[in-house]
Amino acid sequence: MTSRADIDVLVVGSGAAGLSAAVSAARSGARAALATKTSLQASNSAKAQGGIQAAMGADDTPEVHAADVMRSSHETASPELVAVLTGDAPGAIGWLEELGVAFTRENGSYRLARCGGASRHRLLQVGDRTGHAITKALREAYLAAPGAALERHRLVSLEPVAAGWRATFATAEGTVQVDAGAVVLAAGGRCYAEAQARGELSTNHPNATGEVTRVALDAGAEARDLDALQYHPNGGAWPPTMQGYSIPETTRSYGAVLLNAEGEEFTDSLGPRDEVAQAIFDEVAAGRGVETPDGRPAVWLDTTRIAEADAAVSLPYMLRRYRGAGIDPLTEKIATYPVLHYQNGGLVIDTDAETTLEGVFACGEIAGGTHGQNRMMGNSLLECVVFGRRAGRAALARARA
Repeated sequence: MTSRADIDVLVVGSGAAGLSAAVSAARSGARAALATKTSLQASNSAKAQGGIQAAMGADDTPEVHAADVMRSSHETASPELVAVLTGDAPGAIGWLEELGVAFTRENGSYRLARCGGASRHRLLQVGDRTGHAITKALREAYLAAPGAALERHRLVSLEPVAAGWRATFATAEGTVQVDAGAVVLAAGGRCYAEAQARGELSTNHPNATGEVTRVALDAGAEARDLDALQYHPNGGAWPPTMQGYSIPETTRSYGAVLLNAEGEEFTDSLGPRDEVAQAIFDEVAAGRGVETPDGRPAVWLDTTRIAEADAAVSLPYMLRRYRGAGIDPLTEKIATYPVLHYQNGGLVIDTDAETTLEGVFACGEIAGGTHGQNRMMGNSLLECVVFGRRAGRAALARARA
């Protein structure tokens, strides 16, 4: 067994939340360490395509954004956390731009899309690879700082010690212990493992197995809404290489609609995620769906209604993926069906992202309350950055208290 000490802030997880926390802590002067069970590049955040919400439009405010979040959550989200999420959002966008994220613009302003459940156009994008752009910028910022990067460190336990917390990791070389003044848990949810157990498809990275949540619960942390798993309404259903692919919901922002086997619209294509996914399930159950060549259920997403100019700017990655698989979304409808996507609930946190364990913080998908039982698209990357920044600063303050 080996050990490391003299760490102010230990961050577990290298997606957008963990990277935001680590960058925030390191830039505040922390002796930081960032641990991840595989590589720094491996995360759900890097796969996120749709975009990130923030009230940047002239007709929008954080309060309107918050009202949309509460309505989409069916009033189950924490109003205090939602106020932080939406209030910090414009500043989070500015911070990301300082780190080098270049959001798509047109006519001198942000190119803003309207996403499901939103009453305003507030979705910022970097084409349709927003998560990749954000995690790349954050990772480069952290690696330029003096903090340590502990790759292939899988967290197996967390226990309090006199000076803070001791984290025990499994590595290829054996067990490693890290003592830190404070710990930030940012290791995401469990939807990949849950989908495997259910025999379903998932949009998630294979790292999304949820063991860090279990470690926190074993240490005494409280959780909420852990049963509230979310389906992405538009998983790829055909061809086989696209099965489980998360078709960007911005396809519907730019005009695509959901159709049944008779070519009829059967739901509001810009409704909240849970309502749209349930409408698809119901339509198929009623016998009005279509079947893929390999026997999977589906409905049609009519992407032929998207203007070519919009697709070229905001959906280039999707176009490449489908065209590479032999389908042109601008001339052919896409077969789609909901896929397991996101853990809405998680560890209970306060507005500084501290859990019910003093000195242990949580941000991103592993934390609960910000979305309640149903999340709007574009708020996951936002949650990662907003609460990651808060967690990094607050963890350092806790470590030095």
